[in-house]
Formats: sequence, structure tokens, C-alpha cells
Amino acid sequence: MTDNNFKIVAKNNKARFDYELLDKYEAGIVLTGSEVKSIRNGHVSLAECFIGVMANSIHLYLFNANISKYQEATYNNHEPHRPRILLLHQREKIRLINDIQKKGLTIVPLTMYFNNNGRLKLSIALARGKNVVDKRNTIKKRTWNIDKLRILKSYKK
Repeated sequence: MTDNNFKIVAKNNKARFDYELLDKYEAGIVLTGSEVKSIRNGHVSLAECFIGVMANSIHLYLFNANISKYQEATYNNHEPHRPRILLLHQREKIRLINDIQKKGLTIVPLTMYFNNNGRLKLSIALARGKNVVDKRNTIKKRTWNIDKLRILKSYKK
């Protein structure tokens, strides 16, 4: 990953506000051809999706990601909200599953992008939920940084 010329397709903007991000991972996704074409056209949303484990399975799944149907596809079009398998190394999978079961953490999707080789990747993070006080502190820091830049900009003139 020397060049960071990734084409970002979708972002989960609320993830950084609602969760404290602990560890970040990069995962591949098992998709069909019509899903990839729809994603390349920008018809994807990560707003309400989450990552979890199905019963009697050893895979992590991306649930509720909205990849709209590809208009030019024929009868074999995909289901927009179907669960999609995430591709991770076995050690990473086991570590993530143990963390969400024992420590009460969650896995949050951050961004979906095409890497330099043209492969679709999903940036995920192990996260802990923020409470109301932490969210207020985040808002205070954000507004203070904006005000600080405004003050410095007017001071330089």
C-alpha cells in the first residue's frame, strides 16, 4: 500500500461520531458481477449496515448494505440487502469474533473503495460505542478547531 490513490465509493460518516475506533482492518467482499457494476456506478450506501456472524458459521458478514439493482442486468440480478461474506485472514477473523463476543465491542464498516488493483475493499474497525457525554466532547472539539482556524485566519491579515 505505497500509493493511496484509492477510489472511495462509499463512506460511513456517522461511524466516527457514534463509536470510538480501536483497531482498523481491510477486508474483501464476496460479490456478484451485477453488484460490482452497480457499485462502480456509485449505487451503494453504508449508512445502516453492520457486521456480524451468522449462527453456525465461521465467516463475518456485512448485513444491510444497500447495493441497488443494476439496471442493465437481466433475470439474474442480485438482492439489494442480502448478507455478504467478508474475506479476512483466519487469525483476524478469530480475533474479531472473540473480541465482539467477550469484550462487548462491535465491528463497524468505515469506507468502501477500489484499491490500486481494481479490487473492492471494505475498511472496517473494531469499535466501542460512545455515550452522550463523549459525543458532546467530540462536538466541542470539532467546533473549537473550526473557531481556532477562523481566529488564526483573521489574525494573519
